[in-house]
Amino acid sequence: MDTTARPGESPANPSAPAIRAEAVGRRAGETAQTLDRGLRLLHLVADAPGGLTVTEVANQLGIGRAAVYRLVGPLTGHGMLRRDGDGRLRLGAGVLHLARRAQPLLAEGALPALRRLAEQAGATAHLTVIEGGEGVALAVVEPSWTSFHVAYRTGARHPLDRGAAGRAILAGRAGAAGPVSSSGELQSGAYGVAAPVLGVPGLEASVGVVALAPLDVDAVGAQVVAAATAVATALR
Repeated sequence: MDTTARPGESPANPSAPAIRAEAVGRRAGETAQTLDRGLRLLHLVADAPGGLTVTEVANQLGIGRAAVYRLVGPLTGHGMLRRDGDGRLRLGAGVLHLARRAQPLLAEGALPALRRLAEQAGATAHLTVIEGGEGVALAVVEPSWTSFHVAYRTGARHPLDRGAAGRAILAGRAGAAGPVSSSGELQSGAYGVAAPVLGVPGLEASVGVVALAPLDVDAVGAQVVAAATAVATALR
């Protein structure tokens, strides 16, 4: 190919494609870094019940305040972050909207394990997740062969420190994987056993059963732990 410049034309630059490719690669790297920082920012705020200041975020991310402001602007615009009355950063309603969109997918992935658990234990099985600082029953499966069992409503809410499901989630935060049992904490005459769902990024949840009679914590606990492990595998 003749790369000789004609009169009035600029000389051809054989290195121009390489320069353009380098520039495109640099911009892609910067975009990926910005996305990573934005996601890390959301996780930091999610893990801070009292919210975070811009300075606190900058220190934890290891970047300047100006860079934090550049991240906060778009995230606030999309409803992922908000500022409270003291100017602290907190999660916005947009995060809850995304979480609600994801919940049916979580429930669908957990149903096979919940069905097996309900049949094995002869008790109502459930997947409980955190929403707004409370435990929420996201999926419920009742056993098919028992004469009586607990009618547990999907969407039922309860404090995390009451009942096996919520306390199992709290135990999971501390790294404990074993079963947690309860008796009459949420409803008189109801007995529960639950275990945390571990190893699924961004998810705090538990799998458990609830029955009208005392449960063998050793036997049912092993079944619950196995079901929680199966749910975690299905959701990864």
